[in-house]
Parts: sequence; C-alpha cells; structure tokens
Amino acid sequence: MKSKKRKQRTLEKFQVRSAEVLAVESPQTIRPMNAAHNHNLFFAPNNNSKDFGTVLREVQEYISSKYSTLILNGGKDEVKTQVKRYISKYLMDCRIAVKGMTDQQLVDALYTEMAEFSFLTKYIFGAGIEEIDINAWNDIEVQYSNGTTVKLDEHFDSPEHAINVIRRMLHVSGMVLDNASPAILGHLSKNIRIAVLKTPLVDEDVGVAASIRIVNPQNMEKADFVKGGTATDEMLDFLAECLRYGISVCVAGATSSGKTTVAGWLLTTIPDNKRIFTIENGSRELALVRKKDGKVVNSVIHTLTRSSDNEKQNIDQDMLLDMALRFNPEVICVGEMRSAEAYTAQESARTGHTVLTTIHSNSCEATWRRMATLCKRKYDIADDTLMSLVTEAFPIVVFTKQLENKQRKIMEIMECEILPDGTRNFRTLYRFHITESRMEGDRFIISGSHRKENTISKSLQKRFLENGMPQETLKKITKGQDDLAQNLSAAPILRTEILHNSSSSSSELNEKKEEVIEK
Repeated sequence: MKSKKRKQRTLEKFQVRSAEVLAVESPQTIRPMNAAHNHNLFFAPNNNSKDFGTVLREVQEYISSKYSTLILNGGKDEVKTQVKRYISKYLMDCRIAVKGMTDQQLVDALYTEMAEFSFLTKYIFGAGIEEIDINAWNDIEVQYSNGTTVKLDEHFDSPEHAINVIRRMLHVSGMVLDNASPAILGHLSKNIRIAVLKTPLVDEDVGVAASIRIVNPQNMEKADFVKGGTATDEMLDFLAECLRYGISVCVAGATSSGKTTVAGWLLTTIPDNKRIFTIENGSRELALVRKKDGKVVNSVIHTLTRSSDNEKQNIDQDMLLDMALRFNPEVICVGEMRSAEAYTAQESARTGHTVLTTIHSNSCEATWRRMATLCKRKYDIADDTLMSLVTEAFPIVVFTKQLENKQRKIMEIMECEILPDGTRNFRTLYRFHITESRMEGDRFIISGSHRKENTISKSLQKRFLENGMPQETLKKITKGQDDLAQNLSAAPILRTEILHNSSSSSSELNEKKEEVIEK
C-alpha cells in the first residue's frame, strides 16, 4: 500500500515537472492566444465559461501553489512572459473562458490582477497622472498633472481585494501591511511613493485607504514651469543662482502645492562638479545621477531613512544629516523638514554648506517661525534665539500654492536681510498678484501675474560675489534696482526686530514689527 502511494506521488511530481519543462523549455508548442484562435481543437470556451472573479481565484490558487517565486518577481520582462505562459497553458488545459473576453485579454487581465496592481497599473504608470487617492475599496480618485480630479468607475472587488493589491505594492519596498503594522509608508519606484492605512485604523467596510503620489511625472523643465505660469524665467534663474553660489533656500507650501517638484528641478541645475548629498524620508523621489556614454558625470549620494521599532536600528533624517557633513558635500538636500532635523539643517546651512529643503507652511514669513518651532523639538532654546538662527541659515524662502483653479504658482520669493543692529528686513523679491477671481459655472477663473517687488539686499549681493558669482550675472539679478527703489512706497519692506529676552516662552511672540519704507 505504501509502495503504491509512493509511486502515485512520484507520478504527480513527474507530471508537474513535465508541465514546467513544457512551459519553460518548449514555449513554441504553446501558440499565442488571440481572437483568431479563440476557438481551436484544444480550447472549448462555450463548454466551460465562467465569470472573471471565479477564474481569477482558480488560476491564482494554481499559480501561487506552483510558481509563487515567479509571481513575487513579476516586474521583470522575461518573468512576466513566463508567468503568462503558465496562465495560458492552464486555461487551455482546463478549457476555461470568460464571456466577452478573448483568450489574450483574459491572460493579460489575470496577470495584471495576480502579479501587478489590478486596474491601477495603467494609472500608476500612465502619462500625466500625479496622484491616485484610494478613499475606500470602491472609491478611487485620480488627479492629473493639469489639476483635474476624476472619480473612477473602476474599483476593487472587495475590501479584501483592495488590501491584497496594496500589499503587492508595498512588497516592492519590502514593507508588510498587517494588523501589527496597519500604517505604512513605501514606494513603488524612485518617484512613486505610497502611504497606506488599513483596518483597524479605517472601517472594515472601507478595507484600505491609500495615497499614491507620482512626483514630477512629466520630468518638468524650466520651460514647463514658465509655460504653465508657475513662475517666470527671471524667478527661476534667480533661485538656480542661489543654489549655485552658496545661498540656502527653503521651498514652503501645503501638500500638492508643487514645492517638491520645484525643489527637484532646482537640484537639476547644480553643476556636475558640485557634490550633492540628498536625504529623503522613507521613499526616494529624487533621481539626480547623470550619465554620459554610460559613465556617471556628476557627484551625487542619495540616502533614505529607515524606520524601526528597535531604536538602535532606526535611522532618521537627523542622523543622516549628521552623516552628510562627513561626506564633504557642497549641496545638501533635506527632502522635507518635519521635526528635529530642522535644527541640524540650520546648523549645516550656517557652517558653509548650501542647503535646499522643503517645509509645510502658510506663507514665506511664517516659514521661519515654523522652522523655529521644529528646531525646538531638539533643543528647548528661546524663540528669539531660534529665529535669529533660522533667518541666518535660510536667507531665501519660496512659497508655493495650488490655487482653486488647480494651477500651481510660486506666490512669493522673500529674502530675510540681517542688519548690523540685529533687526531683520523681510524683503519680498517677487510676488504673484491676483487681478481676477470669479466663478464661471462650476469653474474657478483666476488671473494674475508675477512682478518683481524688490531687488536683493546689499549684504546678499556681497555674499554672491564672495561665493564666486560673476559680476555680469549679479548685474542681471539686480537690474532695475534704481527703478524699484523709486517705487518702494508701493511695496514696503517688513522690518522685524528680534527681542533678546531670555525669559521668553514659546507661547509668546518675541517680535516687534513695524512696517517702514526704506529710503
């Protein structure tokens, strides 16, 4: 009896091995499935037609039991072809069909569900798509680069289906979504990041909520910003020159305001001979390595944080920033200042390094105050002292905003000038002026233009020259200075005096403001 069972198991193994050899070593024996071969000697669809969900479960069970390793590596082209062969052969052997789908359509749909990301695949890797928001398993929205948002008719089959697809996405970045870790940050590629919440953090009938962000999906260049009205040539040139000649810049704004896209473009303007060190939180959005004839021509180090429950294994932005200083970088990019790394960032900027970063803030002037608040998470230093530090560290702040018509604008570029007596002049250099704002049906109509309000301060001009800026370049930046000086009454500079009060608390405003017109 035992001998008979052993022979049966041997026969089954031989049959499985034979099927593998047939699929891998002799692919020519399996003809491509298409409409022309929808009815052949080996396939009788009308005799075994099923609904897609039933077929998916059946094929998924078979493939996962036989070829699970291949499914986990489904992104590679050769693996993709091989898995599709296995699916095709199984459908033919079992004479399975789905009404309304050709053979090839069924194979493609099954592969997408099993090894890719279901119906989301075409949106994730499609052109002109910036964000995919999953509010629930049956409520998905897509935001396009032009600002329009569309609710999809397509959705997952169930909460469980949604969770399974999202788990496949997170597998790419080595993250596991389960009840022990129901809130996850991950990435699909260098410029696609995903944030996920599952039950019990969301309701069971929702299943999962997720935000998939495609950063700079069109690899926007300077001409794209100008054409889209985000900024003018002059504004973008000025910001690029700041980074080139050692002036630290902070790009501020709310979520989806375009600050990361602007910061990413600015980094592409840095010359190849400048060493760049980037620090990003959890997922990588920047891709700055440049090659020519297969050889890397610039000097870039990309780094990522690593979250861990084990404190010794947890690597945050602050630790990476401390490490960055040992790599002798000329430009440091902190993807986003969120916490205590703000203090280390301003220390780096005040000790000879050029720092580019982003931050969530409501205006240019509010940005420095928010930096001071974040710095306080590391050291409990008086507010006025922190304000002195961050305004020295980041002389230039850029404020971006997405308007109600979904257009993204650089609303303001501001310089903080430090005077010999310790007071600060918050000098607006450029501003977007709204001249029309109205509703037309269900659309917002917003019109306006960017204007140069002031030229840079004498102290910033001096720093540019000391950092190697050619005088001709400086003249271009300061052109029209005399005309602007005559019209400063229309664009006053906000002078802020930092009060040195050692007994001040974080809840008190240690600033005295008075608007003055410099003559």
